[in-house]
Amino acid sequence: MIKIRYDLKNQNKKIVFTNGCFDILHSGHVDYLSQARKLGDYLVVGINSDLSIKKIKGDKRPIIKELERAIVLDSLKCVDYVIFFDEDTPEQLIKSLVPDILVKGADWTLDKIVGRDIVEANGGEIKTIEFSYNQSTSKIINLIIERYSK
Repeated sequence: MIKIRYDLKNQNKKIVFTNGCFDILHSGHVDYLSQARKLGDYLVVGINSDLSIKKIKGDKRPIIKELERAIVLDSLKCVDYVIFFDEDTPEQLIKSLVPDILVKGADWTLDKIVGRDIVEANGGEIKTIEFSYNQSTSKIINLIIERYSK
């Protein structure tokens, strides 16, 4: 992580960071990540490991295992780096990377964004992005259950 930071900062590249579970990748995720990438030169995506997701969302999640989620995210042209984290939050990852821009969805209030203090203390910015699609992994899972549990 420190090597990525060092290499990009030495090239005067603006690092954008966002994070999430990205369990079942959908149009909302793709649009969000595309918008985030436009804010800088490189987009680094922190994804919750399987262990982290289980702690946060329970034993039935994730649906898609971490390596598969990383492969799909890495295949998106807007994503430059994918990094796992085992903790409940990406705070340690943010401390290591010190991105120029930290991005979250507009459903997050600034006071709840983990790593905000780290980024702002180092001259960075916090940006929130409105969701263009009314989509979520939980909605997809519930729709599948509703349609196929009969």
